[in-house]
Amino acid sequence: MSSPEGTSAAPATPGAEVPPQETTGTPARRLLGVPRQRNRTARAGERTGEAAPDTGTLAFVESPVQLLNVLEWAYTAKATALTVVVLSPHDPMTRGQLRRMAELAREEGHTVRWEEARGGPTAPLRTIGGLTPLLRRARRVVIGDPFSRYVQLLLTLTRARDLVVVDDGTATMEFISQLARGERLVRWHRHGSGRGARDLVFAPFSATARRRLTPAPEGGRRTVGLFSSMPVEVPPGVRVTTNEFAWTRGRFGPPRLTRAADIVGTSLVETGVVDVDRYLTAVGTLARTHGATRYFAHRRESTDKLHRLANETGLEVVRPDLPLELIARRGPIGRLIVSFPSTVVHTLPLALLGTEVKVAVCDIDPEWLTAHASPRAQGFLDGVTGTARDVQRLPFTQRMAAG
Repeated sequence: MSSPEGTSAAPATPGAEVPPQETTGTPARRLLGVPRQRNRTARAGERTGEAAPDTGTLAFVESPVQLLNVLEWAYTAKATALTVVVLSPHDPMTRGQLRRMAELAREEGHTVRWEEARGGPTAPLRTIGGLTPLLRRARRVVIGDPFSRYVQLLLTLTRARDLVVVDDGTATMEFISQLARGERLVRWHRHGSGRGARDLVFAPFSATARRRLTPAPEGGRRTVGLFSSMPVEVPPGVRVTTNEFAWTRGRFGPPRLTRAADIVGTSLVETGVVDVDRYLTAVGTLARTHGATRYFAHRRESTDKLHRLANETGLEVVRPDLPLELIARRGPIGRLIVSFPSTVVHTLPLALLGTEVKVAVCDIDPEWLTAHASPRAQGFLDGVTGTARDVQRLPFTQRMAAG
């Protein structure tokens, strides 16, 4: 199994540029068999890798997928120079992928500001204090996770009249549904009322953020936009731009295809939604049925689970160092990609448009759900699968379960 990162990151000071990139030739890249993308020579009219001055657009990201979608938005909107603030998490896999994505953002001419936003008890105050001047000056704010308490707090400090939400995976679908119904912003997999002590303390900030993310009445000065590849029905007043992964297709590929199938992992076990034994059984069955040889792990999957998966299924576990949309576009990748309900069943067909790769999605059997799963879990997962376009649907029948 490949390593999540090449080298550990040294703590960065607030507002510092992204820490140095991990060394080349890491185990993750060797397992993938994919050379690192070299910097291109800029053609006439193309943006170079030099940081451009801030033009009033400020983006906040906390995951590699959010940063990828910010780059896609900037490409579509022709935003030539924005400041991307990375609110760095603790998870080493996520940090490693964020470093690689930050390199790509700088190559596109954007400024990247790396914040150790969770680096100790004083980090939040230090981070917020350092970002407040930028928030006050920004004319447009782009966010990747409207459910994030960090982002909700920062939204209360900005005077920007133009807010844009880019995809944070399938969570975007739940965000739009809750916004349309005027509900509190609560992640779909959370179990319980969401009225604990911390929730009550943070409730005023969350309510303010929700109001800012609600479009102003017709003729108002505040605008809200959504940049998404998800199938959503937005409330009146929200501008929608479709994310077609045009930047990804233009920047990478086309990929070399292998003869075997690949399986895409999910963190449904880690979030307490799916039972681990049922999940591993399903992965083994899918591998035998479709001739899969590799398992692309989700960045949040636990090491213990992945070791067990490798031992029980014989699959090669790969820890990608970039979001899967970029990994698949660069290749090599299987002619068939099998996934459980997740973001990639919506994004991979777009990123791989024009190739011969087929994407299939396996339903989640209700019996796989844990006793702690949210009552909304099954309906949400069914919706993710049922709304996916250009994918093959694989019902997990009892015959399949028996192997």
